[in-house]
Amino acid sequence: MKFAVTGKGGTGKTTIAGILAHFFSRDGYHVLAVDADPDSNLASAIGVPENEVTSVIPISKQRQLITERTGAKPRQFGQLFKMNPSVSDIPDAFCIDHKGIKLLILGAIQKGGAGCACPENVLLRSLLSEIILNRDEVVIVDMEAGIEHLGRATSRSIDKMLIIVEPGSRSILTAKTILRLAREIGVESFGIIGNKIQDKTQEDWIRNQFPKGLLLGTVSYRDIIRETDQSQQPIIEFLDENLSREFDAIYQSLKNLERLS
Repeated sequence: MKFAVTGKGGTGKTTIAGILAHFFSRDGYHVLAVDADPDSNLASAIGVPENEVTSVIPISKQRQLITERTGAKPRQFGQLFKMNPSVSDIPDAFCIDHKGIKLLILGAIQKGGAGCACPENVLLRSLLSEIILNRDEVVIVDMEAGIEHLGRATSRSIDKMLIIVEPGSRSILTAKTILRLAREIGVESFGIIGNKIQDKTQEDWIRNQFPKGLLLGTVSYRDIIRETDQSQQPIIEFLDENLSREFDAIYQSLKNLERLS
């Protein structure tokens, strides 16, 4: 099963991606969590110790690896380089293993107009395609807001794009833009997850913003989520009964995709 998690910045997508990774891992699934957000925080959401994270160089900054696989040096334009570099060994060779969850930190993929046709971007896009198309495990990709990382082939292979929203108009507008753009490149299955919900009115308001059945579930606002984020502690270790029930409902709906496939 392959999931891409996205949404407006600040909606809590990284926290939710990290918790879902733990739920799948606890249930016996092999999990590869991919941090594809330039503002890399998935490691702390999963609970990887800071000293382990600081020793890891994101793939986008692995200059020797980029040169070796593409035949060109990063940040130098006008070069010829391989458009289909060999990448199948990279996830296992460069991941962090934490409590049964493999974590791969990609780093930034530059957007169009900012030198996107360069060796490092070719390597990252090839790597993400390899992970989504060919890895035989649960893959959870924590993306930046938008779909810049995805090509058409990888988009069609995603089992579900999870868009995290909070009760605010800007968050909803971002989600609707992501829905439109993702459909244009072949994504067919979506799920909305409402986060930071404080009452039934907010839940109903979010539900009414999208087609029927698109909302997978909601997560209540809790001070403990903010506090663990500030202290860089893994929220999975501090879930109360209500939060556990809310996340489990979302997890069960995603796990059902395997039974339907």
